[in-house]
Amino acid sequence: MTNVRKSHIYIAIISLSGFILFLLTINNSFNIEAAKWTTVLLLILSIILLNHFIVILPPKGNALSLDSAIYLASTFVFGIEVTLIVLFWSSIIFGLYQYKVVWWKHVFNFSIYSLMIIAAYHSFIYTGGIVGAIEIEQLVPYVIALFIYFALNVLLVGIYFILLETESLLKVIKGMVKETISSYLSTLVLSIILGMLITSYQNFGLILFTSVVVLLSIVFRQYFVLYEEVSKKANFDELTTLYNHSHFKEVIDDYLMTKKADTLSLAFIDIDDFKKYNDYHGHVSGDELLKYFGKQLREKCEKNGWFAARYGGEEFVILLPEVKGCEASKYINKLRKEINDSYFKGVEILPHGCLSFSGGVVEYESDFYNSAEFIGKADQAMYRAKSEGKNAVHLYHKNDLDSSLIDYEKEVDHLEQQLRFFLYKDISTYQHSKRVFQYAVKFSNELDLTDHEKKVLVLGALIHDIGKIEIPREIINKKTKLEQAEWEMIKQHVTWGKEIVSTDKALQHLVPLVELHHERYDGKGYPHGLKGEETPKLARILCIIDSFDAMTTERPYQSTKSFAQGIEELEKCSGTQFDPEYVPYFIEMIKRQYQIDK
Repeated sequence: MTNVRKSHIYIAIISLSGFILFLLTINNSFNIEAAKWTTVLLLILSIILLNHFIVILPPKGNALSLDSAIYLASTFVFGIEVTLIVLFWSSIIFGLYQYKVVWWKHVFNFSIYSLMIIAAYHSFIYTGGIVGAIEIEQLVPYVIALFIYFALNVLLVGIYFILLETESLLKVIKGMVKETISSYLSTLVLSIILGMLITSYQNFGLILFTSVVVLLSIVFRQYFVLYEEVSKKANFDELTTLYNHSHFKEVIDDYLMTKKADTLSLAFIDIDDFKKYNDYHGHVSGDELLKYFGKQLREKCEKNGWFAARYGGEEFVILLPEVKGCEASKYINKLRKEINDSYFKGVEILPHGCLSFSGGVVEYESDFYNSAEFIGKADQAMYRAKSEGKNAVHLYHKNDLDSSLIDYEKEVDHLEQQLRFFLYKDISTYQHSKRVFQYAVKFSNELDLTDHEKKVLVLGALIHDIGKIEIPREIINKKTKLEQAEWEMIKQHVTWGKEIVSTDKALQHLVPLVELHHERYDGKGYPHGLKGEETPKLARILCIIDSFDAMTTERPYQSTKSFAQGIEELEKCSGTQFDPEYVPYFIEMIKRQYQIDK
């Protein structure tokens, strides 16, 4: 038997059961006394109004319907017969008003409400509740009645979704409880408040309650519109109308934490030679190119249900749920060719004679530490595509390195194994070392260095903080300002690092970078107070890279600077802390790659 057929049988059983119990319970109570009909009509009108003026709550998709508060209050104050009559006539009116909704849904909804109200009423009476004025002494029966009302609703609706979606009962019920518990707690409180108003002020109390809820609904609708406007500004990049960097981070973290997709791929895209286009045609034309490129991404990704965002500058990201890496790579390569074939004014001055991009693609793997590593792998693959001549897409593989590191990837792997000890003690140092490594890879290609010097700089950057393994966890992760003795211990990490690296003959050439990357150009650094060119060139370069990442990344013992503020600090300390020869080159690289205006 198919799931759809099972759900249809279930609907028929519930509908029939609810209608039969309704008929048995009202016991010819349609002929109620004339004095109560005014109250009944007001109750029906209130139900209709409250179903029309639903209280909408952010985020999108959340709403609070307060008709249950009226049904429960009516049950507590007027009894089961009046409440069922109100339900009956309200359902008739809804059926006529919402005529486009298939009839069996109205019947099913009416039957569920009947079962919930009848069960809540009998549990209320059974636990000692007395119909009439709301009394604080009857709080326990009120709470029990609401619990039965709530539990029956979750169970009856949950079973329907189980039959339809083939999900486990526990999973469905947990999801429904999580989503509706707050609204039902509100219903309990409001039903008691309404009952007290009716007890004290009769029909006026009901009118007052309904009026307040309608006004609240109107106010919350306006608030929701404002929320959507603010949310849109917060989540979207104003220039390209794609999602922005911060919202992308929220989305990717949510995917990884909740496991929304069994398979997840990420593409990191960088427009080729955008700076050249910008310099030649001006920033206004550059902005128009970014708008055009963003529009192309949005149109091509939305139809596939993929998430596209502007990561920063001319960099973009695409998140592809349920797509394997090889398939994602093929799609991004197809997209690249389509972009090549599209024309935008002025792109003929670019090296490829057309609009192009370099892309890196990576499929998420369980051993990735977090989203930052996931993004980093895609970024690494993108730079591999750049190094292969641009206008290309590269699919990341394990042990995949920047092309400039291929000749010594075994050494990188060896050092990374040692570095992984930080994962268990100080994750921030591990992440810092990886970022400094990436900066060094990029910066080494900007400078006039020999291949050997590039290799030493990159490997030294990766392992430069290895001595921090010796620092106690409570000191290295301390959130407050370090005491003098603690700071002196922190400074010892360069000496301990030297000792660790010195034990491996194959790494002897890295000792100067590990030991001397905290020496200053003015001689006020440590451990030896070397001045100017007394410190080896590569250690002076590493000092700039290490300091810039430290000041622009969250650290336990100091405030974080923006990239622009970090650049200001480099300029300010050029010639004192940092070698003035290399500071301008590093600043230029950072400005170019991260589109920093200052």
